[in-house]
Amino acid sequence: MTPGTGPVGPAELLAAWESGLALGAADRSLLLHRAARPGTGTDALLSVPVGEREADLFALRRSLFGELMQVRIECGSCDEAMEFDLDAGALGARGTVPDRPLRVAEDGWVVEFRLPTVADLAAAGGAGTTGTPGPHGPHGSHGSHGSPSDARRRLLTGCTLRALRDGEPVSAEQLAELLPERVEQLIAEKAAEADPTAEVTLNVVCPECGASTVAELDISFYLWTELDNWARDLLLDVHLLATAYGWSEPEILALSPLRRRYYLELCTDA
Repeated sequence: MTPGTGPVGPAELLAAWESGLALGAADRSLLLHRAARPGTGTDALLSVPVGEREADLFALRRSLFGELMQVRIECGSCDEAMEFDLDAGALGARGTVPDRPLRVAEDGWVVEFRLPTVADLAAAGGAGTTGTPGPHGPHGSHGSHGSPSDARRRLLTGCTLRALRDGEPVSAEQLAELLPERVEQLIAEKAAEADPTAEVTLNVVCPECGASTVAELDISFYLWTELDNWARDLLLDVHLLATAYGWSEPEILALSPLRRRYYLELCTDA
């Protein structure tokens, strides 16, 4: 696995990988986002809408590892392993962030809200995807406290700018208790329509039993797994070339991937 020309070089990627080994999922996502936007401050990264962060990570993935993503998930009915390729460019297409609050009016309720940011997601407890874990496939992540439904409610109340029930203002605390599921669902659909990259859902039909399996693709987990595999392979290459030629790690990393591979082949042939 060889990264292409991206916003950061091999030495910087190795440093990022080393830093991320001891981090949790949320901090690794921030680490990868910082690699996608070099020089951007933490506060600025946390303030972007979730879909914009995901689009940045898809773009980073394309720049490092190419357009095709190999995905492996298991059928939810018969456990058959299903492997296929996805187009990272199509999945990470950027949308246009609305320049005004979103609005839902239903059953006497009027709710105005904004798209969730990365900071909102963390504050809600890390409500994430619920796909099938695997080294090359969707991955599930859950909040650090409470159920997924509780986390969704915290996310909703945190992003609500104004709520009215039959014309009367509703506080955030009341909103969490009183908002009907139907209105909550409409808000989720409106947010997904405005920010489709925030949650990439796959619906895969099993070739063995014909059942459909729904999974959400976590680009942060996927990209970190690829980076981890790449880093470990590269360190092995450094070890072999340093042993054979006495070169230092910076000297080896300065070589192009093509030249490194050529020298490795010479070591094998020797």
